[in-house]
Amino acid sequence: MKALKDNLLEKCHSDFINICFGDFPIREVKNSVSQNITGYGTNINEKIRSFLDFISLLNMQREESEGIDMTFDFVTISKTVFSEGKSAVFIDEGSVKMTIDNKPIELFVRLSSIFEFENMKWMTIHFHGSFPQGEEGDPDTWSVNEWKQKNERLEQLIEKRTEELRQSLEHLKATQTQLIHSEKMASLGELTAGIAHEIQNPLNFVNNFSEVSYELVDEMNDELDKRDIEEAKHIALDIKQNLEKINHHGKRADSIVKGMLQHSRKNTGKKEPTDINKLADEYLRLAYHGLRAKDKSFNTTIITDFDDSIEKVNLIPQDIGRVILNIITNAFYVVDEKKKSEIKNYEPTVTISTKQRGKNIEIYITDNGNGIPKTILNRIFEPFFTTKPTGQGTGLGLSMSYDIIKAHNGELKVDTIKNEGTTFSILLFNNKKSNR
Repeated sequence: MKALKDNLLEKCHSDFINICFGDFPIREVKNSVSQNITGYGTNINEKIRSFLDFISLLNMQREESEGIDMTFDFVTISKTVFSEGKSAVFIDEGSVKMTIDNKPIELFVRLSSIFEFENMKWMTIHFHGSFPQGEEGDPDTWSVNEWKQKNERLEQLIEKRTEELRQSLEHLKATQTQLIHSEKMASLGELTAGIAHEIQNPLNFVNNFSEVSYELVDEMNDELDKRDIEEAKHIALDIKQNLEKINHHGKRADSIVKGMLQHSRKNTGKKEPTDINKLADEYLRLAYHGLRAKDKSFNTTIITDFDDSIEKVNLIPQDIGRVILNIITNAFYVVDEKKKSEIKNYEPTVTISTKQRGKNIEIYITDNGNGIPKTILNRIFEPFFTTKPTGQGTGLGLSMSYDIIKAHNGELKVDTIKNEGTTFSILLFNNKKSNR
């Protein structure tokens, strides 16, 4: 009787391991596992409180391992029979081998199981699976050394990621510098055509008055040969007036070139007394002629309203000029786009005005384009955000303008109405030049 009972226990134990790790038929599990089985799988969420839980666990495991070639090999470490042969505890250790993505994997598993003998048969009533860690004979019960090693690996990983982030940050800074330079050069490029047009006008005057003066010199010599001193003096006076005009237009060309150099040179951050009306007017005309040089069909009504009471203000002229240029260029772009939509009776118009309120200076640039959609209004000052087609804008213009105005202790605001237009307000606080 005892031998038979032992054989039945060994079979029930063998069947249970095959149930857990092999291909034991699900329909026959009830012959070896109690309806009241409890236990824990190797996963923290695998908590078994009934036979149905156990079957659900088996089905899930077999679905996950479907198509995977698996083998297992277990050795019983401990076997104890007690309660007068009615209960038994097995402790088994072994390995489960499988191949996933052509890579061999071996898992070491420890399984504790409890069996109960009733009605002349053994049934599994409890089990606990786990993955043993550490080395045999290792006294580190609480895995302190293992956690230290994990912490060391984590610290090494953090150092590696930190270095990668540092390099990425340096790369981003370099890229940002290049983009800012690109935006600046794009702005300079827009100026080039306008500057060429502006320089051409005074040069034409210089050439024309030079030619006329050359002819007048010949006439004056003729009168001197005739000894008509009065007529010669009269011609000499005309020549003098022409030379004054040549000098005036030469200085005009010189100021334009200086303005271009000032715009393109490295910013020293030095503020200087500046005529804000003159600055706004110059960059308005440069933006207009720059766009006209690229697109001969472009045309728009330009309205200026400058407050003549404004005295010179302390600011960085090339920076504020860049802001004005950028906003006006955008204004020209949006009115031109609206004009191309062929709206009946539409007259593209851009207005720039200045106003002094107390010690503060206000510059307003208004267009009658389509306005800015509310969905993107809060993003227009973000770096790299642009609504222009690819290749026509970097998305840095307004972002840089915003930063420049903030650096001048000012504000850059925008008001827009759908289908009616947009107004950018540049508010410069306490920038009035001291009279002392």
